[in-house]
Parts: sequence; structure tokens; C-alpha cells
Amino acid sequence: MSKDQIKEVCAKFDIKGEFISYEVVNSGHINTTYRVYYMRETGLKDYILQKVNTYVFCDPIGVMENISSVTEFVRAKIKQKQATAKRNVLHYAKTLEGKYYVFMDDGSFWRCCRYINDSVCFETTDNVGVVEEAGIAYGEFQLYLADYPVSELNIVIPHFHNTILRFEALRTALKEDAAGRAAEVADLVDGYLALEEQATLPYRLQRQGKLPLRVTHNDTKPSNVLFDSKTLQHLSVIDLDTVMPGLVAFDFGDAIRVIASTGAEDERDLSRVALDMEKYEAFARGFVTTVRDSLTEEEKRTLACGALSMTAECGVRFLTDYLNGDKYFRIHYPDQNLVRAKAHLKLAQDMVKKADEMQKIVEEYCK
Repeated sequence: MSKDQIKEVCAKFDIKGEFISYEVVNSGHINTTYRVYYMRETGLKDYILQKVNTYVFCDPIGVMENISSVTEFVRAKIKQKQATAKRNVLHYAKTLEGKYYVFMDDGSFWRCCRYINDSVCFETTDNVGVVEEAGIAYGEFQLYLADYPVSELNIVIPHFHNTILRFEALRTALKEDAAGRAAEVADLVDGYLALEEQATLPYRLQRQGKLPLRVTHNDTKPSNVLFDSKTLQHLSVIDLDTVMPGLVAFDFGDAIRVIASTGAEDERDLSRVALDMEKYEAFARGFVTTVRDSLTEEEKRTLACGALSMTAECGVRFLTDYLNGDKYFRIHYPDQNLVRAKAHLKLAQDMVKKADEMQKIVEEYCK
């Protein structure tokens, strides 16, 4: 987009100062993001401007209702403890009409939030101190929202972590064999189906009323935490598009899937894929010690299982997409979804082997 087009969008928001410039932010795979700069009397001020992908998020207003409500709730909790929350929670700008979003004439949907200065994020890290800080950040997110009225949240992606449905979709894809690939992945399918009972346990417990629904982030990658660029202490959880009712075990587990794997998501050399127990313990230490007092006993017993659930679920989704002809996930080479599925199965199988050790670590930090 041109400078004039970006400036036109920004003018819809109640931003003080004079528009100076903008730059494209290339991180992220769904929304289109820009960093925009305004000059005020006190100096240069920057904001994050985003064009929301309304194909992925077909209810963008519902997304922003969730985000604005949750961030204001967290802000109030933080300000009970300290004078300002500017660097600890996202702050979205309102439009001149008092909304947190704007539809432009071409139908595009935009939002704008303050940029958190002197911050950094990590796609991956070997710094166990940063891993622990990520655990604290996501634990605080849960803790601040423990008494939020979860029933008021919009379901922006139905069945997002319905593990039962994910396995059913795999069976359907196998039967239909749209891309003619079923025969070559028979052993891989068998490997995932062997994990089904364990992987679906948290979801089944929730359906039985034994696990409560809470406000969950649902995309707890390390890159969705901002850290202070000097101290590396956590600042704020970001990328809140998928905030919905969910299970604490799934937020814990999805973070472990990403942050504690020894291999890349699409690692071809499966000998390099395993669960890094040092990183697992670091994240668990940060997360569990922060949130433990707000958890039920059943939630504590299923945290470690959440890691297996999310790893198996994600792998099943990659495999299902491969069987369907790579229709959903973006791929950069022909068999990437297959490679992803194999790597996730290897990680999940290693979690099964280490399940007792994983749960003992959770129990230790629950004390």
C-alpha cells in the first residue's frame, strides 16, 4: 500500500500528532502488519497498524470484541499492583467514533495499537531463562483472567482445539483419499491413531464437566510474548486473535510443543526430534508456579497431557491436510505437510515415553 493509503486508514483512529512514515512488518502469516510513526511534541511515537485477514477471521468484529474486553480486564488487574500497564498489555486505539476497529470503503478491516518500545520477541530460543519468562507470561495471562466471565467471549474459530473432531477429520480424509496419498501414509496414520485415546483425554474430560473452560490464548508460541530488549524479562502477551474459551492444558501444551522441541516443525531428520526436558522444566516452572493457585486439581493433573494433546492434534492436522492435497496450511515445498506430520508424531511419541517425568515436574511446581 502507498503512504497516502496508510495515512488514510490511520486518520480514522484517534491518534495524536502528525503522521510521518510507515514500514511493513514481515512477521506473522495471517494479518498484514505495518509500523507507523507519528510526531508529537514529546517526540516520535509509533503504532502497530494491522489489516485483519477476514478470510481466516470471518467475524473480525467478534475478534476485536474479545481482544478489547480481555486487554482492558488485564489492564485493570495490572494497575491494581502498579502505576502503569503501558508495557505489560496491548493498548488498542479507538476510532473517532469510539470503536476499536474500522471498515474501509473497500471492505478491509483495520485495527491499531500502541507499539511497546524496547521490546523483542523470539521465534525459538536456547536461553532457558527466556523460556521460563515465557512460562511466567502465559501463566500471568491465565491468572489475570481466572475470574473473567468466559461465557461472554465470542467463539471466533469453532472447534479450534476439538481433538476428537480432528481425529474424525483424519479418518474422513483417509477414506476419501482426495489426493491419492493414503497408501503411502498408512504407518503414519496408525501411529497417530495409537495416540488418540491419550490425546483426546483433556477434551473428553471437559465434555464430562471435569475440566473448566477458561479464557485461553490458543496460540502460545514463544514469539507471542514480548520481552524487554535489555533485561529479557517478559512484558506482554501479544497476538490475541484466537482468544476464546478453552483449556489451560492446551495453552500449556501448545507452548511446550513449540518451545521445548529439539527439532524444527518440519525437521526431516527425525533423530533430531525429541522433547527437551530442560526447556520443558523451565517453562513449567514459570507457568505452573504463577498460575497454580487458580487451578483445580484436575487441571493440574492434565497439564502435562496437554502437551501430548496439542502435539498430536497439530500433527493430525498436517497429515489430514496432506491427504486432502495441501488445501489449508501454507507449504514451501511439495511434501512439507508430510514432513511436519512425521516430526510431530516423533515428538508426541517421545512425550509418551517421558509422560511420568513430565507430570512429576508439574506436581513439584504445584506444591
